Amino acid sequence: MLFMVIERFRDDDMVPVYRRLRDGGRSLPEGLEYLDSWVEPNFSRCFQLMRCDDLRLIQAWILQWRGCGVTFEIIPVVASSETRAVVEPYLGEPEPGT
Repeated sequence: MLFMVIERFRDDDMVPVYRRLRDGGRSLPEGLEYLDSWVEPNFSRCFQLMRCDDLRLIQAWILQWRGCGVTFEIIPVVASSETRAVVEPYLGEPEPGT
């Protein structure tokens, strides 16, 4: 499954998190895959796309980041291509001229 992980940095200060990332890596348990991330220009949030089949792996990963001034929101997501395949049977026939 895919998960959008939203990290919120206390006081919009991402320096403690980036320092820990530099010094110790992502600390991902085996089976949790980091795919990509994006950071807001004001440094208040980071959006990470991750993949795993066992939510306990995400819980274990979050526990490793305690005390760094970051909180996490975990949102299960589905790829657009997979969603389109689910919706396709409900679309009916194409309208004439499209």
